[in-house]
Amino acid sequence: MHQYLFYIGDFPIRAYGLVLSLSIILATGVAYFLAKQDGRWHEHISDMGIYCGLAGILGSRLWDVFFFDWAYYRDHITEILNVWQGGMAIQGGIVLGAVVGIIYTKRHNIDTWEFADIICPAIILGQALGRCANLLNGDAFGAPTGSNFGIIYPETTLAFHTYGAQPLWPAEVWEGQLDMVIFALLLIYRTASHGKGQVFTMYVMLYSAARFFLEYFRGDYTQLVMGIFKSAQMTSVVAFSVSTLIWLYLEWKRRSSSAVKAVERKSK
Repeated sequence: MHQYLFYIGDFPIRAYGLVLSLSIILATGVAYFLAKQDGRWHEHISDMGIYCGLAGILGSRLWDVFFFDWAYYRDHITEILNVWQGGMAIQGGIVLGAVVGIIYTKRHNIDTWEFADIICPAIILGQALGRCANLLNGDAFGAPTGSNFGIIYPETTLAFHTYGAQPLWPAEVWEGQLDMVIFALLLIYRTASHGKGQVFTMYVMLYSAARFFLEYFRGDYTQLVMGIFKSAQMTSVVAFSVSTLIWLYLEWKRRSSSAVKAVERKSK
């Protein structure tokens, strides 16, 4: 892996930044395709890609800084926006990106739930490509495997500084692969009968479940919350629980609406 692709003068062109930018561009393109296929709101996708992409990067960074690494960054305030050092929490990106998305849809009279259902497969695709950036940068790495199996990172990476030349679990690789599986599952689920908002809540449920179990292989954040789970696992438990309750409510609402419509058809 190469963290630095080339230099323009003294300015480094980093593989991390290039692949991360590419992930946003490609995810926006897929979102445009899905919206165009659906026949609604595709003209808003480019603007949403820019706003939500930037919000996602900012949210991911600030979530990591304040929830995971504040002990370091409170003494290194000027490094808070140095994303190339490693330290991006996808949960924060989803939260701030969703907030910006909600504000945008409300301002343009777009149905937020239906819009989220359309584009959420593109979001998880962007996450999958983003994990490729993590691999190239040597962050979001796994814990030592204790065997000859695993990834040995270059000396310039955070992973090497943390564990040295030990083979580490390919946690970010596995997450990228699982994200691609979730991408396919969401596309399949969109073809089935579902209520408004259920595709997006399914996305949150599937990613939260995958992230929860993958955290057992992660080696960058090992401190347990209340001696039980890691911070990302606690976030996953909350997100999974809330999204499941919302999905069940939306399913009940869908079935109730279908039952009412069936009675009305019979009465006619």
